[in-house]
Amino acid sequence: MSAVDAGVQRVIERLRTESGSALLLVGVALFALVWANSPFSASYEHLLEIPIMVEIGDFIIDMDLHHWVNDGLMVVFFFLIGLEVRQEFAVGSLRDRRRALVPLVAGLAGVALPALIYLAIAGGEAARGWGAVVGTDTAFLLGALALLGPAMSNQLRVFLLTLTVVDDFLAVSIIGIFYTDDLAVTPLLIAFVCLGLLWLLGRSRQWRSSPYVVMIVVLWAATLLSGIHPSLAGMAAGLLVPAAAPEREDVIRAKYLFRDYWQSPQARVARTAQAGLARSISVNERLHTVIAAPVALVIVPIFALVNAGVDLRGGVLGDALRSPVTWGIVAGLVVGKTLGISLGAWAAVRLRLGTLPDGVGPGSVAGGAALSGIGFTMSLLIVSLAFEGETARFAVIGVLIAMGLSWLLGWVVFRVARNRLGEESADLPMVLDPPLDPERDHIHGDPAAPVVVVEYFDFECPFCARSTGMGDDLRAHFGDDLCFAVRHLPLEDVHPRALDAAIVAEAAGRQGKFWEMYGLLFGSQAHLEDDDLVGYADQLGLDLDQFAEDCADAQVRDRVRDDEASAFASGARGTPTFFLNGIRHRGPHDARTLIAALEQQRAADRSLRGRL
Repeated sequence: MSAVDAGVQRVIERLRTESGSALLLVGVALFALVWANSPFSASYEHLLEIPIMVEIGDFIIDMDLHHWVNDGLMVVFFFLIGLEVRQEFAVGSLRDRRRALVPLVAGLAGVALPALIYLAIAGGEAARGWGAVVGTDTAFLLGALALLGPAMSNQLRVFLLTLTVVDDFLAVSIIGIFYTDDLAVTPLLIAFVCLGLLWLLGRSRQWRSSPYVVMIVVLWAATLLSGIHPSLAGMAAGLLVPAAAPEREDVIRAKYLFRDYWQSPQARVARTAQAGLARSISVNERLHTVIAAPVALVIVPIFALVNAGVDLRGGVLGDALRSPVTWGIVAGLVVGKTLGISLGAWAAVRLRLGTLPDGVGPGSVAGGAALSGIGFTMSLLIVSLAFEGETARFAVIGVLIAMGLSWLLGWVVFRVARNRLGEESADLPMVLDPPLDPERDHIHGDPAAPVVVVEYFDFECPFCARSTGMGDDLRAHFGDDLCFAVRHLPLEDVHPRALDAAIVAEAAGRQGKFWEMYGLLFGSQAHLEDDDLVGYADQLGLDLDQFAEDCADAQVRDRVRDDEASAFASGARGTPTFFLNGIRHRGPHDARTLIAALEQQRAADRSLRGRL
């Protein structure tokens, strides 16, 4: 690879990050502003007015480029939001009531208060614009958080994502309800039929993505012709695409299909293996993965290009600064979002509806609330629907001013939270606590080995190390350089037999048979009833009377609970969770990824020793 190619690749990888995509949007918005105020501004206007017509028989869609972007490309953006909402309800934060209610209340307050503030300031002159202050630009928010927030802010990020799910859902609903004019009945009926068919596809567990895509395209066209803004169709379609965690059986099936291809690399076998891999992942997640990068790197920047170019010449900026529309939007987004989200979260916690995420303090919530005033994409879209002419320009200027002030306010709040409130982080702990203890922990290998991996596991977890061969792969790569240890984290809310299995393993450990019982239990995950557990003890030749006494011993149960407490103190909340040389690993936990991370750590250590 040449130096130029390598440089381009680095730029692309940078743009794929949340901070990089936010900076890209800022750059595109500034470019649009400069273009619209340059001697070449006429070319900008001509670009937006380029007519594009699609005609298939009697079916005709005739719009200019501006409307194709806002009513066409942006539907993909709203479809992505719908996918994310469905994921959150199925496998994310909104599945857990205690975790969902605080951001839900904060999100509702973060919609209501900005709208009231806008109406109080500009309601007499331009009440129709109140919807422009209710939405948050998720891409901008997360990018600004990456640039301005705490160095470790994953838990705050999850909180804000959950909040923006509520925010965006309400914003899109508002567009569909309050910014729809004349309705055409026939296309509207076709749209409802498409929604029904999408629902049936999900109910029938259709795993191929192509039927969903075809139905969504028809839904978009019907909604556009019906008079309803297509953003509502995009959101509704995303909500109807099913999301679910991978099923263990599907993953195992995909594994054997891939083995077939490894043994017989032919096109037909490859297609079968590819279909098996696709079937193991939900349609929702596959579509989300495919469109997320194009939306962030192409669709939203194009939207910014065609909507942020406001001609400020001829006294427009001065007039805007005297307009209640401008200041209604600025106050609604900057003041309304900050106070609404902060007070909503505070009230929900005080009313004991839920708790803030572990590691997230009120100062971090306030900083995230301030950044939520970056309305941009949602705000500009609603401005284009609510206003025309001079009022629209004033509103766009208000959105851009609010974006700058929200960045500044977020930076100030995060600095205060860090320096005055001691909120250095907004994430779970990253360091293993307590450290590896050879006298207590269950260990394979030399505790003094240069590579130490600790896994928190659950005997009913289908993806833990023993069932996937993780420990074997690590030992095969590192050999005697590896020390592999395990700690219990039984997830009793989803795995009712996990605690009993952990107690049985510890009781077997008192007779020197922990690892043997560990292997038996993971090899028989579907059979962990009391009789099964006693049978495994007998199979291992344990003293059954001593085994029964140990299982009933409170100290054995306390041993498992101590591991649970250490998991909580170390930031582990699910299984499997791996600690690589004492640091919690985040991201994929396949053997290849863990080996690469460990080798990177070893290379960094060697480089540091070389400099010393």
